[in-house]
Amino acid sequence: MEQSSATVEQAAMAIGCEPGLIAKTMSFFLNGKAILIVTAGDVKIDNKKYKDYFHEKAKMIPSDQVEDYVGHAPGGVCPFNINTDVLVYLDVSLKRFETIYPAGGSANSAVKLSLNELETFSSACGWVDICKV
Repeated sequence: MEQSSATVEQAAMAIGCEPGLIAKTMSFFLNGKAILIVTAGDVKIDNKKYKDYFHEKAKMIPSDQVEDYVGHAPGGVCPFNINTDVLVYLDVSLKRFETIYPAGGSANSAVKLSLNELETFSSACGWVDICKV
């Protein structure tokens, strides 16, 4: 796509869908390693739920370090074709939808996937419930 899809709002506008259908991929440090959490585009991480599940406070990877740790630059972070040691978690907020649109590795790309395809292509370690709905 020619226009930017770097933010949820930009991606939703470019695709012509509601923001919730954009699969937002966020990068965090967990026990000193990078993890990705994929959520629906219209929700936010709940810090208490995050800490209850992962047993440590949520710490996002600084934007200038995301590409080194994950393999994609901010605005194009997707849950596949990432560095081999990065674990991926899928938030249950996505389960409201049959198909979703994660970034495709750049700030102007997105791919349409079913939830089953997302699970498969991301090699997700599981589903979590860590967002405010």
